[in-house]
Amino acid sequence: MKQILAIVRWNFLGFFKNPRIIITFMLSFVLCFFLSDRVMLVARTYESPIQMAEAFIWTFGDSTAILLCSLLLILLFIDLPKLSPFTPYMLLRVKKKQWLLAQFFYIVLVTMLYMGYVLLVTSLLCMQKAYIGNIWSKTAALLAYSKMGKDLAVPSTVKVMESTSPYECMLQIMVLLICYTLTLSFLMLYFQMKKGKKAAIGAALTYSLFGFLLEPDILAKLLGKEEYEMYQVRSLLGWLSPLNHATYGMHDFGYDNLPVLWQSCLVFIIMLVILAGAAFHILKFYNFSVFTGE
Repeated sequence: MKQILAIVRWNFLGFFKNPRIIITFMLSFVLCFFLSDRVMLVARTYESPIQMAEAFIWTFGDSTAILLCSLLLILLFIDLPKLSPFTPYMLLRVKKKQWLLAQFFYIVLVTMLYMGYVLLVTSLLCMQKAYIGNIWSKTAALLAYSKMGKDLAVPSTVKVMESTSPYECMLQIMVLLICYTLTLSFLMLYFQMKKGKKAAIGAALTYSLFGFLLEPDILAKLLGKEEYEMYQVRSLLGWLSPLNHATYGMHDFGYDNLPVLWQSCLVFIIMLVILAGAAFHILKFYNFSVFTGE
């Protein structure tokens, strides 16, 4: 474990000075600004306060926002696995499996850092009209009990407000986001080791496109489904699509035939185990002959 942590520390060398990392976090800030502005528009118009976590909840309870946010991870992990002239030095002192395990730890830490940054940004953007008490705001009630939330694509619903508190809901959404982004990152790592950088980017985009096309409203339009058939479409796609598993509103709160939160987490864990096992398998054939760091 000490050797693995040493490799992880080496992977973080120059992390916050890397222009690609800086640009990614800047783009994330811009994305959060535009996505959360829908909610803040309601708060400013009706001069009503919001709870500190609600901006994050409403912004990333939507599948489109989750998809856009996760796509920025492609920039963060485009250089995995970390290879440089220092890599042979490490491989002489640790086993290949330890080296790959360190890459997994690095992915987990960067993903959690990125999602923590997203939470911080959305909280800061609503700070002027926010309070920290763990109770839903009047703005949340306004969006939930009217058609305004649906028109603005804000996932503030009665069933969410009745089943949980703001901070608990925030933690649940955060866990789902981290699980989804980890599967995307592990998928990139596997294809990067197997086929190279272009294949990793292609796999990440395909994974994201798969989730986008399996969004109930989009698929219903493509297949020409009527409104009365949407229940069956939602029930099926709620189980099939990883993006829907990461969407808080696509879970069963006692009214729908959809997965519950722990079932979605279990699906993501199974996917991560499969991808990690595939990466360990391809490690046997991985070519360590080039260490240019490019």
